[in-house]
Amino acid sequence: MPATTRTTLRRGLAAAAALPLLIGALASCGYGSDAKNDEKKVAAEGKKLSADTVRLGYFPNLTHATALIGVKDGLIQKELGGTVLQPQTFNAGPSEIEALNGGSLDIGFIGPSPSINAYVKSKGTNLRIISGSASGGVKLVVNPDKIKTLDDLKGKRIATPQKGNTQDVALLNWIAEKGWKVDPESGKGDVSVVRTDNKVTPDAFKSGSIDGAWVPEPTASKLVSQGGKVLLDETTLWPDKKFVITNIIVSQKFLTEHPDVVEAVLTGTVKTNEWINANPDKAKAAANAALKSLGGKALDAKVIDPAWPSIAITNDPLAATLKTQSEWAVKAQLIKQPELSGIYDLKLLNKVLKAAGEPEVSDAGLGVK
Repeated sequence: MPATTRTTLRRGLAAAAALPLLIGALASCGYGSDAKNDEKKVAAEGKKLSADTVRLGYFPNLTHATALIGVKDGLIQKELGGTVLQPQTFNAGPSEIEALNGGSLDIGFIGPSPSINAYVKSKGTNLRIISGSASGGVKLVVNPDKIKTLDDLKGKRIATPQKGNTQDVALLNWIAEKGWKVDPESGKGDVSVVRTDNKVTPDAFKSGSIDGAWVPEPTASKLVSQGGKVLLDETTLWPDKKFVITNIIVSQKFLTEHPDVVEAVLTGTVKTNEWINANPDKAKAAANAALKSLGGKALDAKVIDPAWPSIAITNDPLAATLKTQSEWAVKAQLIKQPELSGIYDLKLLNKVLKAAGEPEVSDAGLGVK
């Protein structure tokens, strides 16, 4: 992971608008239903940029910590000056993509699978990935009474958040590499892949209707708090133990019309990431405080303490890993071979990083020409 920017953060972070808590939010994609607008707007000060407002979407979720903290503590708004940051929360990756396509959202934090799906379905016309945000934070947690080794997964019921989502694809690929067979549509086979919304996965695990789950944080740590055991951390399957779990995307129309606003948002996210990585304990507390203020309940220490360090906050989109994830989905017969050329536009991010004295990040050959 490239080093985070070392620009000293200015003190006095302004409080930002509160957002509704997503209970049991997913890490990379997040699946559920509605999106909600925050009726309050962050106090904007200074010169307005080329847009009056910028509408920012994300999931109130630990793997979206950049947004949680960057919005709440005012780091993003500070860079926008008189342009007002208008945050919006989502329960579902498809809902966020729909908002982006429909023109009610400008920039969003989202996982790799919905990014790929939306880009391919629109034939490359509706979004660009402009930055990374988080890596890791995905684990296979099992009932230790039923499963003691990885070979014991055969014949068991293992949950993933949704058919074709990032964790589902990873599990199907792992199963295939074991030489086992699973029908990708039904989930039936040598391992029963049970597509279960993360907000009900803990209850399913507790009742014994599933034997384990390949899930993101904080769901994985919730299962551990119920007596589960981490049998595999997905980071161990990746080179350098890094893989994309959250990207930042933008509407191509908004990027074309308001590059100054997009650059300001990226400057804010880079500074937020700097603070998070320089202050991990304070950042963990800040993220949990945000969740409490948004939904009335913070994550229990036995959940957030093991979950937080397994998530790496990064500006690097880890483009090569997104390419690998798409290849896994093709191999699992969940999608046809996608054309991903042009899905990344990292020019503004690399401009921000260069100004901060940081190395550029790569688009793995998938950037705009």
